[in-house]
Amino acid sequence: MSRLFYTETRKRLAEQLEEGSLTLLFSGNAPKKSADECYPFTTNRHFYYLCGIKEEGIILGLMKVKDEVKSILFIKKADPVMEKWVGKTISKEEAEAISGISEIHYLDAFESTLHHAIMSGDVHKIYLDFEVDGFKNDLTKEQRFANDCKERYPFVQFGNVHNHISALRMIKSEHEIDKLREAIQITDEGIRALMQNAKSGIMEYALEAHFDFVLKTHGIEDYAFKTIAASGVNATVLHYSSNNSVIPQDSLILFDLGAQYEYYNADITRTFPVEGKFTQRQKLFYNIVLRANEEVIKMIKPGIPFTALNERVKEIYFEELEPLGLVETMEDVSKYYYHGVSHFLGLDTHDVGSRKVELQEGMVLTVEPGLYIEEEAIGIRIEDDILVTATGCENLSKDIIKTAEDIEAFMAKR
Repeated sequence: MSRLFYTETRKRLAEQLEEGSLTLLFSGNAPKKSADECYPFTTNRHFYYLCGIKEEGIILGLMKVKDEVKSILFIKKADPVMEKWVGKTISKEEAEAISGISEIHYLDAFESTLHHAIMSGDVHKIYLDFEVDGFKNDLTKEQRFANDCKERYPFVQFGNVHNHISALRMIKSEHEIDKLREAIQITDEGIRALMQNAKSGIMEYALEAHFDFVLKTHGIEDYAFKTIAASGVNATVLHYSSNNSVIPQDSLILFDLGAQYEYYNADITRTFPVEGKFTQRQKLFYNIVLRANEEVIKMIKPGIPFTALNERVKEIYFEELEPLGLVETMEDVSKYYYHGVSHFLGLDTHDVGSRKVELQEGMVLTVEPGLYIEEEAIGIRIEDDILVTATGCENLSKDIIKTAEDIEAFMAKR
């Protein structure tokens, strides 16, 4: 992403914020695991969206005073001893080249800079990213920081910038879409490796390893989420991710997976027969799910309510399952389909943004209908990543093998 992208994004955000305000975003820190070990670090996505920097312990400030918008970064000062152990920290020159921000200080100047901005009268409101999952959850760094500030500056107001940034992130730029395309292309290659190496009698994680290998060869550092490799009845568990069962003979295996390319995520699900050929019953249910997937994709265009997509899936399932004797009422569909068909996709796999909206050009969302027949050990989900265009949509994952016939033809050539 170019520095111009981040500069323009900060400008668009500032237009929504109050005069006399300071927005503060923290890149985050890796949580401690035990002893001297930490969990892997990943940058806060709102922070990254506004400056493109991936390093922990950094603070971004966005000050809007007298119709002027000023961006400030506070970075860590280089520690020659620590650099011998863990590598170099980002320099002022590197931070400016990535973010387009010219005013950069070290972290030890943060408190004095904040104090001066407040006591000079320039700043009367501080925006923080209050992403709060529940009342009883542990306080976030932003909540603790706000509480600390309120004790020292009780006259300062606080606002939540989370929804403002989320709304911007819902509409993807061409640069962002290009990164999603790359993540999807690599994921496609990994799925083909899975199909080529599938067989019964091995562990799910052994087959999963072929996907991992493809991603590593492309230099992918992280996954969009923990891979689901669910064979047989395991595929009826929505978020099964143990991946530690022996793959049964003549079973289907459901892979829900994705590469993460420069923090942008693919999210694809494909279900295929491990022996290379569907049974008649498996194909029956597979084609029902495929019909739902394709009909929902055809619906997608600007102005369509997000919630209408899932309603259409349930209608299709009732039409298909009622003649089979599996359902008697629309409510019965929930026995075999118990999740939504779509979520937004981007810097987060389940990307930010309200789902109580009508679709707009530039949104990217998944389409992932599933059917889960536990009593027959059949779990099927088919998921594509869809870009909303001016006149309809584009299936970004259209090249990934999907129909039962194409799957069987591909696997027959192994």
